[in-house]
Amino acid sequence: MIAVILMLLGGFSAAASSTLAGFTMTGNRQTIEEAMKWQSEHYDISFYEKTEKSEYTIPGYKDYILHAELLKSPTPSDRYMIISHGYTDNRRGSLKYAKMYLDMGFNCIIYDLRGHGENEKTFTTYGIREGRDLAYVVKDTRKRYSGIKQLGLHGESLGAASTITSLKYKPKVDFVVADCGFSDIENVLRGGFRNSHIPGFLFDLADLGARLRYHYALRDMRPIDSLAENEIPVLFIHGADDTFILPKNSQDMYDKTKGKKEIFFMPGAGHAESVLKDAEKYREIVEGFVKGF
Repeated sequence: MIAVILMLLGGFSAAASSTLAGFTMTGNRQTIEEAMKWQSEHYDISFYEKTEKSEYTIPGYKDYILHAELLKSPTPSDRYMIISHGYTDNRRGSLKYAKMYLDMGFNCIIYDLRGHGENEKTFTTYGIREGRDLAYVVKDTRKRYSGIKQLGLHGESLGAASTITSLKYKPKVDFVVADCGFSDIENVLRGGFRNSHIPGFLFDLADLGARLRYHYALRDMRPIDSLAENEIPVLFIHGADDTFILPKNSQDMYDKTKGKKEIFFMPGAGHAESVLKDAEKYREIVEGFVKGF
């Protein structure tokens, strides 16, 4: 009888861990159309239709195909920004930052992160594979567009975590802007469980499921570990009222990196809301940072 009970408990734990891992790593993603609808309801995206643009694909890590789009600066420019969106969003979610950079004289490259947008569906590794993909996007950009004088990276949430993780591969970029990224996914998930009054041990089950089902451990998804030797300048931005990914995540990463760095907490902004809360202040902070390079 005891053996049967143990088998049942083991089977339940295995099923629960697999389900939790699937929920954590394959959340429902927005379509391109859904993302455009959300953007249009929250700020003016009329600039997008007027912008000269072209779509193309990039072979990422292990030849995974990434869908990308170039938005050309209104005036000829040899400056480029690669913008990475957040979890469940897609490249159109990057438009809320693209207008600012276009106005600053940058060409903008927006792309769908692995498993998002028009890319083939797959699970998210919270920066591990996504950071590798971004390193490939940087190499492709350098090869595709000649005469680049300045190349920067901007990421939001998962895009910020992926951007920070990519720094371990020493991408040939001049600076990074990381908005509301997480230092490690464990603290975000445990915090979410706690706020939802869900037992914290479920993270351990999800981590086990991730290892068994996807062969990646949630505990290993730690962008902050890519910063110990980083010398690329980084501007960290975080909503001061972010309760999803706490501002401490950006503070911890700021403290960790040894390169030139700045940090700004946007008053009154929640998660991924800083640029919407005060676009003028946001641009002032970013432009002041970028002018140094």
